[in-house]
Amino acid sequence: MIDRKLGGLRGAPKFPNAPFMQALWLSWLRSDNQEHRDAVTESMQHMLAGGIYDHVGGGLARYSTDAKWLVPHFEKMLYDNAQMIRQANWAYAATGNELFRIRIEDTVAWLMREMKLPDGTFASSLDADSEGEEGLFYTWTRHDIEAILGDDSSLFFNHFTLSKPDSWEGDPIIHQTEAQTVQSADARRLVSGLLARLLEAREKRVRPGRDDKALTDWNGLAIVALAEAGRSLERSDWIAAARAAFDAILASANPDDRLPHSSLGEKRLYPALSSDYAAMINAAVSLFEATRDARYLEHGARFLDILETWHADADKTGHYLTASDSTDVPMRIRGDIDEAIPSATSQIMEAVVRLANVTGDIDLQQRAWTIAEHAAGRIQNQQYGQAGIVNASVLALEPSKLIIVEDPTSPSLVSVANRNPDPRRVDIFVNVGDDVTRAKLPGDILPDTKKAGAYLCTGLICLPVICVPEKLEEALRRR
Repeated sequence: MIDRKLGGLRGAPKFPNAPFMQALWLSWLRSDNQEHRDAVTESMQHMLAGGIYDHVGGGLARYSTDAKWLVPHFEKMLYDNAQMIRQANWAYAATGNELFRIRIEDTVAWLMREMKLPDGTFASSLDADSEGEEGLFYTWTRHDIEAILGDDSSLFFNHFTLSKPDSWEGDPIIHQTEAQTVQSADARRLVSGLLARLLEAREKRVRPGRDDKALTDWNGLAIVALAEAGRSLERSDWIAAARAAFDAILASANPDDRLPHSSLGEKRLYPALSSDYAAMINAAVSLFEATRDARYLEHGARFLDILETWHADADKTGHYLTASDSTDVPMRIRGDIDEAIPSATSQIMEAVVRLANVTGDIDLQQRAWTIAEHAAGRIQNQQYGQAGIVNASVLALEPSKLIIVEDPTSPSLVSVANRNPDPRRVDIFVNVGDDVTRAKLPGDILPDTKKAGAYLCTGLICLPVICVPEKLEEALRRR
């Protein structure tokens, strides 16, 4: 299904398809299938160089109308960009390709500048149209660019290309060749300065409309992305933004601690969907990893209690998308099929697996297996739209845990973990001499907190304690 020449899935239109890309990424992590890894990284390179990416202001459009990633449907969605940040973070860690780091930085900057709401959550989307014309806000003529950049316009065209295919009626679209992505990474400061001037001029245009609804599940995806990328790229401000969004969603709960599905100003739409609670459990685990604040695990456990109370089926084998007290649904569905984001079922599976893994709760681990077994049974005869459940089943089969004990005044092991993200792994960081009752190894064994060391386990099997950063790097990169 992969387009070997242009990346993504064959044909047009082309969508980012994050669940499918994650399936390939997990395949590489499990089996060292380099072809699957390269399919992801090459797809992302094509996509992030194409017109589907907003080179001036950051952020990914919803899809490209053509097979070359050139002409986008200019609508920007929060969920696409959250998933792109997360997967670009994996790709950067695996390849060191500066393109991925730059796109992460510029997309997060766009999130903060254009999508952040007053309470700290993020808006759902930006429209494709302005002044009644699709893409008008985002497209440029050569004359536009020369008028703004003057003598520096030739520098701009060294690093970017303007194209207008016959099927496109609007102004030309900015994109890059492969060589230009490399050049612009090498000349990052120069290129950033040129783009900042274009962005300043673009801000004077009539802006596309923004959907100011804060959807809980989409915000959960954004929180995970910001927390993980913040760790990897040492951006504490991104982690702070993730915390602010999480706190705002917590504050939107009703007196029974039940979350809304969406918020618009002071308006709340209750009750939340199962995907909302799952996304927030995953967000809680990611924030615990990023901050070491155990209160996030308490929030995650509370979200799971509410999920089980209102969404679990009678046999306790899985969950329904809607709550049992929802009065406006004629039929309750499970939510097994992926759309642009992983299915509700797969997000629940991932959430339960990660919470069980990080807490060492044996009963919760068994609960995760039960949910996974029944979900896998339901999709046996379905070919498409099931990547999310397959991916979450991988996490259930191979949960990985890394516990690092380190002196905070001379850290070296933590930074190794941070720059080697792995979606199968949960990380727990404790200081030498700290209480480690929350940092249990398989078999309820506690790590030695008298000296620095890293404990890496997959399932019930743990490596001998690792004390040298280079050895930890080697262990985390071993397939």
